[in-house]
Order: sequence, then C-alpha cells, then structure tokens
Amino acid sequence: MASNIYSDIVLDHFQHPRNVGVIPEADAIAAMESPVCGDLMEIYLDIEDGYIRDAKFRTFGCGAAIASSSMATEMVKGKSLAEALTLTDEDVARALGGLPEQKMHCSNLAASTIHKAIRQYLEKQGKAQTP
Repeated sequence: MASNIYSDIVLDHFQHPRNVGVIPEADAIAAMESPVCGDLMEIYLDIEDGYIRDAKFRTFGCGAAIASSSMATEMVKGKSLAEALTLTDEDVARALGGLPEQKMHCSNLAASTIHKAIRQYLEKQGKAQTP
C-alpha cells in the first residue's frame, strides 16, 4: 500500500488489524462480496441483550478492505443493534482518516456486511428490521 494515498490510521488497521477471526458460536454471521472488485468480507457478531458484545471479521481483499473491516468491527463493539444499524460507509471512512474515492466501496462493504448480519439476526429472532 502506498503510504502517500492512505492515512496513518488506514495503514495501522491494515498492518495490525483488530478483531480478525471468527466467533465459533456467533449469534449473527454474514458474508458479502464487492461487485466492484470481488473483495469478500465475513462478519461474526456475538450479541447479548440487544448489544454487540464482540465482533470479528475475515476479509479476503485489498488493504483498504481489511482496514475498513477492522475499523468497522471496532466501531460497533459495545453498541446496541439500533446504533450499529446507523453505521455508514462515510462513518467508517471518516474514522480511518479518509479513503481514496476509488476505495470507498471498501468502507461500504464493511457497513453493509454488518447491517446484513444484524438484519439476519433480527429476522431469526422474529423481530422487525429495526430493534
């Protein structure tokens, strides 16, 4: 990754990603593939009393996708499901100190995969899409 186009935060989350892995007994799991570049992201959530206790990811893709996954999982840990559903790609990109325009789809993939995991969890629980 060229350090002149990525912020120090992006580089740090790429080189030292947080929350990598799986949660074996995850309450919510979702996977999505980017139609733009083919990056694949899996999100695992441990949910208790409507809050995300833990979040893990596995991402097969570029450095920006890995950094976005790392940051997004950090951002939703400890949040209510309703709060996590408000996470946007702009929130993730902003927290990373910005992303080049051609890499914004990476932050969108992270937010979208988290939303998908939560929606599937809520459907499984027989609840409406918003808690």
